[in-house]
Amino acid sequence: MNSAVKRIAVLTSGGDAPGMNAAVRAVYRACVNFGIDCLGIYRGWNGLINSEVKRLESHDISHIINRGGTVLYSARSKEFMTEEGQKKAVATCKLFGIDGIVAIGGDGTFRGALALSKYGIPVIGIPGTIDNDISSTGYTIGFDTAANTAIECIDKLRDTMQSHERCSVVEVMGRNAGYLAMYVGIAVGATAVLVPEEDIDFEQDVIEKIRNARLNGFTHYMIVVAEGAANGAYEVAKKIREGLGLDPRVTILGHIQRGGSPTARDRVTATRMGYYAVKALMEGKANRVVCVQSGDMLDIDIEEALNMTKTLYPLDAETLHAMTGSNH
Repeated sequence: MNSAVKRIAVLTSGGDAPGMNAAVRAVYRACVNFGIDCLGIYRGWNGLINSEVKRLESHDISHIINRGGTVLYSARSKEFMTEEGQKKAVATCKLFGIDGIVAIGGDGTFRGALALSKYGIPVIGIPGTIDNDISSTGYTIGFDTAANTAIECIDKLRDTMQSHERCSVVEVMGRNAGYLAMYVGIAVGATAVLVPEEDIDFEQDVIEKIRNARLNGFTHYMIVVAEGAANGAYEVAKKIREGLGLDPRVTILGHIQRGGSPTARDRVTATRMGYYAVKALMEGKANRVVCVQSGDMLDIDIEEALNMTKTLYPLDAETLHAMTGSNH
């Protein structure tokens, strides 16, 4: 282990995700295990610029593993992407004697980490986003909780929609990625699922599927739409109204998907990633992203991770087409 590492700081940045607190807790406990100080940087990279840093104590991380959101808060920082902002951040690192940073977040967080690393500050990134759109890892903290939240909401929505024999169009989060919508759509037995990664033939992929469901005796139809697909849920509803004469009800789940107590999977994954990140810094590693691939924990270069692309796995796309349609 690297005896030169005396003090590690942790921050959360970008959109919050359930399980981030579990990762912060793991970083703190790993630091205690290695006999070094753990500092908390509040409000992400913006907080590093403004010296919003304090030593974390046991009471700061006590009973946070079950809480959603992030106790370190999160904020986006345009200033950090400027040379002046980065130099302020480096000065803060020197002032507090920070030997390495664990940055929890998505692509934007990792781009900030890459920028800071060019000034010689070692950074290890932990993927935390409900979108599961980080190309270098098969899983990101928060995805499982967000999916279960969406599934619970859709199950409740279906109860009332079935009572009135209506068509439901539900938009789930994911920015320009369809992983959450795909996963949720399969889990709720949706009539159709629209994702950005797959080309859409609206007549075949939506209208005909609803029509076949009606011919099979169903009178309620659930359409799940990723927020980055088909110009959104309201446009999908408009096309259904025009094509079939139905009066769809639109539900946009929104930021409710980011909240709530994290699932066991998110708590355990976040804990493993937090410990792995601190161990990597203690081993002298720098500018890496912690990844889960086929169940194994590993790390890759941040720049390499940012240059990778991620598409729906062929098997997932095949399952999506096979499991949606005329049956609920």
